[in-house]
Amino acid sequence: MEAKKEFKLPSTNLDLTENALFVLAKRYLKKTENGAPSETPEDMFMRVAKAIAAADLNYDPHADIEAISKEFYDMMTLLDFLPNSPTLMNAGRELGQLSACFVLPIEDDIEGIFNSVKYAALIHKSGGGTGFSFSKLRPDGDIVLSTHGVASGPISFMNVFDAVTETIKQGGTRRGANMGILRVDHPDIEAFITSKLNHKKLTNFNISVALTEDFMKSVEADIEYPLINPRTKKTTSLASAREIFDKIIDCAWRSGEPGIVFLDRINRSNPTPQLGEIESTNPCGEQPLLPYESCNLGSINLGKFYNNGKIDYDRLSKIVAKAVHFLDNVIDINKYPLAEIKKNTLVTRKIGLGVMGLADLLIQLKIPYNSKKAITISKELMSFIDKESKKASARLAEKRGNFIAYNGSIYDTPETPYMRNATTTTIAPTGSISIIANASSGIEPIFAICYIRKILDGTEMTEAHPLFIRLLKERGIYTDDLLKEVAKRCGIKDIHLIPDDVKEIFVTAMDITPQDHIEIQAAFQENTDNAVSKTINFPQEATPDDIRDAYMLAWKRGLKGITIYRYGSRDEQVLNLHLKDKIKEEKEIKGEAGMITPRPRPSRTRGVTDKLRTGCGNLYVTINQDTEGICEVFAQMGKAGGCAACQIEAASRLVSLALRSGINIRSIVEQLSGIRCPSPSWSEGKQILSCPDAMAKVLSTVADIEIKKEHFAGMTCPECGATLEQEGGCILCRSCGYSKCD
Repeated sequence: MEAKKEFKLPSTNLDLTENALFVLAKRYLKKTENGAPSETPEDMFMRVAKAIAAADLNYDPHADIEAISKEFYDMMTLLDFLPNSPTLMNAGRELGQLSACFVLPIEDDIEGIFNSVKYAALIHKSGGGTGFSFSKLRPDGDIVLSTHGVASGPISFMNVFDAVTETIKQGGTRRGANMGILRVDHPDIEAFITSKLNHKKLTNFNISVALTEDFMKSVEADIEYPLINPRTKKTTSLASAREIFDKIIDCAWRSGEPGIVFLDRINRSNPTPQLGEIESTNPCGEQPLLPYESCNLGSINLGKFYNNGKIDYDRLSKIVAKAVHFLDNVIDINKYPLAEIKKNTLVTRKIGLGVMGLADLLIQLKIPYNSKKAITISKELMSFIDKESKKASARLAEKRGNFIAYNGSIYDTPETPYMRNATTTTIAPTGSISIIANASSGIEPIFAICYIRKILDGTEMTEAHPLFIRLLKERGIYTDDLLKEVAKRCGIKDIHLIPDDVKEIFVTAMDITPQDHIEIQAAFQENTDNAVSKTINFPQEATPDDIRDAYMLAWKRGLKGITIYRYGSRDEQVLNLHLKDKIKEEKEIKGEAGMITPRPRPSRTRGVTDKLRTGCGNLYVTINQDTEGICEVFAQMGKAGGCAACQIEAASRLVSLALRSGINIRSIVEQLSGIRCPSPSWSEGKQILSCPDAMAKVLSTVADIEIKKEHFAGMTCPECGATLEQEGGCILCRSCGYSKCD
């Protein structure tokens, strides 16, 4: 795991946090051959500003590029607006690929499929993410006329794309990410829905089912609907809409996937229907695109527009105009990975201006995130941004011309004679750029008010939301011990020292009902051209019925898609899969009743004892073996008593029982590793997140098992051990900037 002290943070005069400097040094700044940053944050922002401003010369050879560069530079360095990561990384550099999202077609022939595989590899190498619809592929078992063979179906080809993505590391700075979409009326839909229940499959894909209006009405009426072979366009069978819907819900309840997109709704707002139907979105679902289209995104930091108890709409209007100018310029200087993508992008010139820092703004306004007033403010804000972005796009079009596909588009009316961009607004996950801006992510609520982080030398650091610290100091109740207490309790509900009005405005993602999450998403979707990326959080005890209610509400409230995450669901999924697989493998040790029978413990065993330092004291872990292998684990805390001792003993007994029952040791290690307690520690260069995590590390050493970095048990960062956040189908570490898709 990496520690921040291993990076020499760049010097800067900008108002950037240590976390922001760390993420910039690690992922964004130019580097020397030995990996040290060769530019400062000021250099990076000026590099980007000058490169983007240069596009103005295409339209005005006398443009004041220095003045335009300064406008763009000031907008970014004041953290009012930041473009998507590829633009910050690559503008003004040799690679020069500035777009975050692409959609590629998947045609129903081998040549077309493997062309898309090749194109996806090129896009990933350049730093972009890709979306695909596999709905045109003939189903598993269908006939292949040219060879008289049998088709293998969409999922087999998704595995090919997944393997290629695993091989390609994006530009050395970003990880490959894909969206896989299948229409709900495809004959292979059930296999697609369950395809990610095996956590080892399709690890580089988010998947979503494309739901039609007819399907949703069939769910309501509890009737059957047709499954249609895309090759023949004929009905192959009828399926119960409600049963398919329930299967989607059950899998999402277990693992968070598949997501759902409302395909007919997306195409109703397709700005250029004459160019064809939209089939897919980018990896996080917020950007529907035509095949071979790309889009560049950027986000306004709403927390910066609070002024003396109000939203500063005058300044916001100016920043929206500059941001639209900036994003339109990106289209012209972008180095596209494929000629076809450049051609189609220039035809529509789609941009996606969004926001981050909504939670920060609401806190400053003293408005609870889960309130009707927050919904009202959200509608007003996004309506204003959308309208101002259209005005800015129209002004650009007067000077530069309409986008090529303007004729026949939804803007082709006397009321809107000018429009430079087919879309102007998108709400995307902000991932790493929200860390740089020291802002809350996208339109998400705060994930946690305080964190405790321990660095390699064992030093403990408590980090808290800056507005929370400021408010505590204003009330005269700030202490370091209070912050540590908030971090340990993961919230402030039960801390009597904190006033009730403070508790009302500092609500976290898990304090908010799914219905309130959806209402905020709907408020933004109402005034957003493209779609809205947001995670709808559910507590661990949520039922499938709760998720069903959320899906129906999302449909009725006009969302274009929805991503849910039930706390802890991925851990349960992994456990269930390991147990099911092992039960199949170990049939020979089953008793007559069909249950696993543990082998008896011999009278003598041999073993080793390791001493590890945990946040609660020294833990002694003993691993014993018999003639058949590792058979038991004992763990004891140096001075622990009461509940701690009981829990450690209970964990030891259950692990020992699993070992003697033939459960794969790797499965046990993966379940224990990553479990996090409020007081993680370091022992001999390894981070110990909890007593179970310590037991996993000793077990893995004795059994010579490597703990997978990509395993997310306990939702801890595989690079630094901090808590991971769910954000719009993405996973983000606010401590070190690790992300699965940004």
